[in-house]
Amino acid sequence: MKTDKETVIQCGRTVSRQEIDQIRETVNLFPQLSRSELYQTICEHLQWHTASGSNKITACSKLLKKLELWGCFQLPQKKGKKRSKPKVSISFSSKTRSGPEISGSLSILGKISLEVIKDKKEIRLWKEYMSRYHYLGETRPFGFFLRYFIRSERGLLGCALFSGAAKSIGVRDQWIGWTPNQRLRNLSWLINNTRFLIFPWVNVRYLASHVLGLAASHIKDDWHEKWGYHPVLMETFVDGNHYRGTCYKAANWEYIGTTTGIGLARKSRTYKTTPKKIFIKPLTKDFREKLCSDKLVGRAEI
Repeated sequence: MKTDKETVIQCGRTVSRQEIDQIRETVNLFPQLSRSELYQTICEHLQWHTASGSNKITACSKLLKKLELWGCFQLPQKKGKKRSKPKVSISFSSKTRSGPEISGSLSILGKISLEVIKDKKEIRLWKEYMSRYHYLGETRPFGFFLRYFIRSERGLLGCALFSGAAKSIGVRDQWIGWTPNQRLRNLSWLINNTRFLIFPWVNVRYLASHVLGLAASHIKDDWHEKWGYHPVLMETFVDGNHYRGTCYKAANWEYIGTTTGIGLARKSRTYKTTPKKIFIKPLTKDFREKLCSDKLVGRAEI
C-alpha cells in the first residue's frame, strides 16, 4: 500500500508529497546502495542538515522506516551490526594528583581563562581529571560538545563540558514556549552544561560563578568556531542531594523548576533518577523568538 498523505512531519521537518515521491524514486532507482549510503544520498537531495552542516542521518532513517511501513518501498537489507568498542577504564596517573591547596580571594589567581581542549593529550588529561574528581565521573558527550580547562596564573583550576541539550523536559519546554515540532527542529541551539568541576584543593570564593560568567561570554563564539552556529540558550541540571546550585544563581542563571526524575520513555526501556533542579541562562535576548521559529540556520546555510 502506498501512502496517500500529502505531507509527513519528521523530527520537526515537514516533508512534502513531492519529496516523498522523490524519496521513493531514489530508493527504487538505487537498490544497490546500503542503508547508510541511502540516508546520506536522500539527506543531500532534501538538503536536510544538522545545525553544524552534517547530514541529519538519524532523522532520515526514521522517516524512511516510517515510509517503508506505509508500503512506499522496501529498504535494503540491514548489514550486520559492528561490535561497539568496550569502554576503556581510565587509570589515574601522577599528573592528576591533588595539588597544593589554593585558597583566598579571586585576586590571588590572576587572570582566569577558559581554554577549549583540542589536543588529544589534553583530552585524555581532561577525562582523567573528570573521572577522578567529579562525583558523576567522566561522560561521553552526545552530539555537539566543547570541553574546557579552567586556567589561571596559578595553574589548572578545573574542567567543564558543554554538550547537547536534553531532548524533552516538560518544565523547560513550557518555560520556552515552543511546540514539539519547534523543539525537534531547533533543539541544537539549546546546549547543556553537562559537567562542571572545580578541583577539591581549590577553595576560592566566587570562583565558580566567575567561571560560569566567562562561559556565558565566550561559549557562543567558541561554539560557532567549532560547530558553525551560535547557541541561544544554556541549561543545566543540579542534583539537590549534592548541591544547591548557588554558583549558578550567583552567575544569573534562572531556576525554573525540577525534572520529574523519570527518564525519556523508550521501547521496552524505562528508568528513574532523582529529580534535578533546572537552571537556564539565555545567551541572547530574543532566544524565545528564535527557538520558536523556523529561521535558525547553521553551517549548512552559511
